[in-house]
Amino acid sequence: MHQSLNKKINGIYAITPNEPVNLTLIEKVIIKYKVSVIQYRHKTTDEIIKYKEAKDIQQLCSIHNTLFILNDDINLAEKIGADGVHLGKNDESVLTARKILGNRAIIGASCYDDVNLAIQAQEDGASYVAFGALFSSITKPNAKHCGLDIITKAKHILNIPIIGIGGLNLDNQQLAYNAGCDAVAMINALFKVSSK
Repeated sequence: MHQSLNKKINGIYAITPNEPVNLTLIEKVIIKYKVSVIQYRHKTTDEIIKYKEAKDIQQLCSIHNTLFILNDDINLAEKIGADGVHLGKNDESVLTARKILGNRAIIGASCYDDVNLAIQAQEDGASYVAFGALFSSITKPNAKHCGLDIITKAKHILNIPIIGIGGLNLDNQQLAYNAGCDAVAMINALFKVSSK
């Protein structure tokens, strides 16, 4: 794992809304909020659209020196040479992703509210872990709640970056940082506000 990449996982981690990509809006968000990482998350089954959108965002990211992560699609990440992939509990394992994408790739793992999952992910070679939902979220209203104390506990055990997710916005993000998050993931707080 490249330390320089690891250091870039801080501040605002933007996740694209689950809708057709609006490049102008994404670029506006990157610049306005000094976004360090963008995760492309569009749950379309159309591989051609996905490939094109991913390439377009990847190009934007390279212009703005922003890390480009794909949500759960290891094959597409390999195909286009993305910086990495983010995996949830129903996706392929961190070990599989590491084997396919190699040592340079950033591999993130969702750990919900479970520190043991995070320890396992770190042992398996994850580059960072995500905990949430820290607050109630519009995107995933039924997501399990993760208390800020879990972040603080994880921070003492893990040596990879921790990302907080779920209901985060510019008003409450400081609570996540104070608890020990290196970065905060946001969707609606960035894209719904900026599109107005």
